[in-house]
Amino acid sequence: MRPFRFGYQVRATSAEQLRQEARAAEAAGFDVLCTFDHLGRGLSALEPLAFAAAWTERIRLCPLVLNNDFHHPGLLAQRLATLDRLSGGRLEVGIGAGHAFPEYEAAGLAFDPPALRKARLAESVEVLRLLFDGEVVDHHGEHYDLTGLVTTEPAQPHVPILVGVNGKTALAHAARHADIVGLTMLGKTLADGNAHAVRWERERLDATVAFVAASAGERAAELEYNALVQAVVVTEDRCGAAERLAAEVPGLGLDDALETPFLALGTHAEIAEHLLACRERWGISYYVVRDLEGFAPVIERLRCEDRS
Repeated sequence: MRPFRFGYQVRATSAEQLRQEARAAEAAGFDVLCTFDHLGRGLSALEPLAFAAAWTERIRLCPLVLNNDFHHPGLLAQRLATLDRLSGGRLEVGIGAGHAFPEYEAAGLAFDPPALRKARLAESVEVLRLLFDGEVVDHHGEHYDLTGLVTTEPAQPHVPILVGVNGKTALAHAARHADIVGLTMLGKTLADGNAHAVRWERERLDATVAFVAASAGERAAELEYNALVQAVVVTEDRCGAAERLAAEVPGLGLDDALETPFLALGTHAEIAEHLLACRERWGISYYVVRDLEGFAPVIERLRCEDRS
């Protein structure tokens, strides 16, 4: 069974906030510092990681996740490989198909149907892998046309790629080409363009993980499974917290709120026990949270569990 890894997704909006969050995350034992990729008044996805690299020594760096439609893979690979070199080989690449349709509209970009966006993502992932591996890329696909393209050499011999997707075709491709599969189990995007209905039923996740493993074939044991935890609620009343969230989140039932890997509810001991159960049932060992102080005490509990 894979040991746990933990990521912290920063919310800083200034240089000083970012410096403090990056150093605090490293000190708290987080393994990965993550950003996000949305248009608006927040910081962009890659530049904060380069900034954070200069203020940290150990923590890895991951955009979680890049919107593939905002980046051409040939141009993106050069920026990512440069970031890996400058950080001493600490980069992990998270990428997805995009979902926030108001951002597309604001930027004058076509918001294509999900199948098309996912097909474009799949092709991009294959291009990125070739470029990271030092290939001279001649690729003439449905979405990208590259001739003799090379990129700077990353510092690490193999840059890990995390693909966050839904749907069987996209998951099957991720199983064959990604190093990390970001399980989201989300339904349709809601009217605000950011929130989603959820599909966090236990049996649905059972089937999804089984499908990914079957699609991966011989490389199934190599895959790492990731979950972006949507809420960390530290409380003595775990059931009460689950009831409140079940009432607020479309598609979420009470039992699933208590058992889903996408929520961390209860005391620190209860959250640790919950994540152990999720790893045992679904093999999910890599969790990203947005609450540094609330979640940090859970890390040491689970580190001790892995050492025992």
